[in-house]
Amino acid sequence: MTANIPASTAPERFDPNSADTRWQQVWDEQQSFRADDSSAKPRSYVLEMFPYPSGRIHIGHVRNYTMGDVLARYKRMRGFEVLHPMGWDAFGMPAENAAMEKGVHPGGWTRDNIANMKAQLKRLGFALDWSREIATCEPEYYGHEQALFVDLYAAGLVYRKESTVNWDPVDHTVLANEQVIDGRGWRSGALVEKRKLNQWFLKITDFADELLEGLSTLDKWPEKVRTMQENWIGKSQGLQFGFDLSNGERVEVYTTRPDTIFGASFVAVAADHPIAQGVAAVSTDAQDFIALCKQGGTTAAELETAEKLGFDTGITAKHPFTGADLPVYIANFVLMEYGTGAIMAVPGHDQRDFDFATKYGLPILRVVAADPADADKPFAGEAEAGDGVLVNSGFLDGMSVGDAKAAVIGRAQGEGWGEGKTVWRLRDWGVSRQRYWGTPIPFIHCEVCGVVPVPKKQLPVTLPEDVTFDVPGNPLDRHPTWKHVGCPQCGNPARRETDTLDTFVDSSWYFLRFASQPEDRPFDPEEIKRWLPVEQYIGGIEHAILHLLYARFWTRALARIGKIEVTEPFGSLFTQGMVTHETYERKNPENGQPVFFSPFEVERSSDGATLKADGAPVEVGRVIKMSKSKKNVVDPDEIVAKYGADAIRWFMLSDSPPERDLPWSEAGIEGCARFVQRLWRLFGQYDATATGDDKALDRKAHQTVEAVASDIEALGFNKAVARIYELTGAIEKAAPSASRTAAIAKVLLLVGPMMPHLAEEAYARIGCGLIADAAWPEVDPALLVDDEVTVAVQVKGKLRDTLTVAKGTSKEELERLALASEKVQRALEGAEVKKVIVVPDRLVNLVA
Repeated sequence: MTANIPASTAPERFDPNSADTRWQQVWDEQQSFRADDSSAKPRSYVLEMFPYPSGRIHIGHVRNYTMGDVLARYKRMRGFEVLHPMGWDAFGMPAENAAMEKGVHPGGWTRDNIANMKAQLKRLGFALDWSREIATCEPEYYGHEQALFVDLYAAGLVYRKESTVNWDPVDHTVLANEQVIDGRGWRSGALVEKRKLNQWFLKITDFADELLEGLSTLDKWPEKVRTMQENWIGKSQGLQFGFDLSNGERVEVYTTRPDTIFGASFVAVAADHPIAQGVAAVSTDAQDFIALCKQGGTTAAELETAEKLGFDTGITAKHPFTGADLPVYIANFVLMEYGTGAIMAVPGHDQRDFDFATKYGLPILRVVAADPADADKPFAGEAEAGDGVLVNSGFLDGMSVGDAKAAVIGRAQGEGWGEGKTVWRLRDWGVSRQRYWGTPIPFIHCEVCGVVPVPKKQLPVTLPEDVTFDVPGNPLDRHPTWKHVGCPQCGNPARRETDTLDTFVDSSWYFLRFASQPEDRPFDPEEIKRWLPVEQYIGGIEHAILHLLYARFWTRALARIGKIEVTEPFGSLFTQGMVTHETYERKNPENGQPVFFSPFEVERSSDGATLKADGAPVEVGRVIKMSKSKKNVVDPDEIVAKYGADAIRWFMLSDSPPERDLPWSEAGIEGCARFVQRLWRLFGQYDATATGDDKALDRKAHQTVEAVASDIEALGFNKAVARIYELTGAIEKAAPSASRTAAIAKVLLLVGPMMPHLAEEAYARIGCGLIADAAWPEVDPALLVDDEVTVAVQVKGKLRDTLTVAKGTSKEELERLALASEKVQRALEGAEVKKVIVVPDRLVNLVA
């Protein structure tokens, strides 16, 4: 569609309601944004993290996707074949919650939400390749995921083992750590138990070194994200050794601080450590304590904040250097899954140990001090984990921490009671979930053959539709027929695995499926080679660790087994800020609790805010992250209906740097809508018959084109917006000329990626085809260099005037012009000029 609308027939105002729909339909009909795998153009893969289909997109989505859309459209204009796809991270607990609360099927609820959110995204005019749309809940996607999971199993990267989980005894399900609130299930309120269940794991620890070293190649990732991943992987050097126990046994411990070994005052073991279990076999008190421990959290982070509790086993451990007998405790803050399940506790230099020792009256010894003179300095109510020199440590006294570590490891290895060891904070990825709405794990349990993978020709293993959620627990467990199958090896009756995969698995390879979608396999490695890595990935900082780390692992695992060649999925990463809004509330007179109101229920003025319903004031709160519970959310549909898609897109790009939070304001969006109309009026002044040159405007236009291109490539959208405002103002002030018409055309192209509907409408008016197919405006390198400069003129060091002169003006001419200035003569007050300092093209300083 290349409508050519005469300027005389164009309406005075831009009508976004009609233009938005019209141009979105044109793009769809012409498949403007469909990526061509056979194209010979250079490729650019732009991707925003795909959303969970919760039912409505929120304003944060709009900011995220607008940024990616501007970059994708800009890349098209620069001659790239662009892949800019969209899909849905569609499995997960919210769908099952809806099934339980509303009596709907998770699949129907999810697919309805996808349809709603897709329509919302289309109304915003995003340049998305909808032909590659995927939803992870569809067998066409998760069947390939099952095949990859089987491949990783065959390569030894998937295994099954017993693991401790949070078990809700009422809902009969495993809870994620964030679903345990104050020791109780978030839904049932029941006290959560720790249970041992057989779980499926991916061997991410096999890639710990690779994942850590790979961070150094990700120079286009934020430093903060790389640091977070480095800390999560957590490589450390330390000592593993054994304490001889008074009961004749031996307990292995690992420490990253062998330098503090002389400060050890007790040993602690996990509740399910063999030593603890042995004590519990003869002590009901120990049994009771272990049961209490099982009600706590299962992560190191939770245990750091929980109250430290212990049970004295009556057993002692012999210190390898001093020979002292250290008491052995069962402690609730030690996990069997971390290290050896036992620790050497040094209260003076570890806060967790300090809290425990204080509670149970155990010795707290200083073995590291800032200065040897502080060897007997008491602790000020907390442990000291900093650097220093060794004190009260026998042969280590006076050594630095580093030297002392090496000395202890050397002594332990030489005497045969310990060895230096590298350990990782990273743990293998537990992917089992005891729920229905997820990818079925493709394995079968046979009493004769054991655990057997489902043959690939039988994939996908699809979820049964006839399930109910009126009874707690996993519907797959109680389905009358689904789980009952024949063993693929021996044919005997067998049982399907009823666990489903963690939804992070779904999002760990979706970017590969976007790039290549053959029916008979997950992807074509040759197409992956052509599109990957993703050139620009955009998403929230909250995904800095798990999603991004798992995606990196999955990519490397597939490369290791020969499926692909790329090892890092995302070449450049950008984490955008949130969209924020002030809150509006009143106190409930009955209970004093706050009652929140949405922005659309409130009339805002410079004096405060009132509720539209009754005209009475409401309290204006802080500007915070948008939250449904605080009702400070803005519905994108309402904004688009009122102001048009281009106004909201422009707002998302304006003012705040994209990595910072963006405060939403009604005044801001109204200002953006006014600028849309201002540009419409300017575009209406395009005059192809105009003559005459305006060198200053030519230079301004070309410099702006170059600068905006650099800003977009650096994702500095707010800077690009500011430059377009500035150029627009310069054009408005300029007299009619061919230069002015050319500058208007350049602004039209510059805003094409940002305000595509307005740009298409104006582009059609001047008969130039589709802005979606237009090229980025070219620049004349000669016009990028200023041929005029502004020179400051100072008298006695103070600025008195400025001169606009030709670049390269001689020192003599600059001196003459400065002395001829009336402002300079007034500042001199008749005084004799004793010295003139001239810096060509920059400064004239008169000394009187």
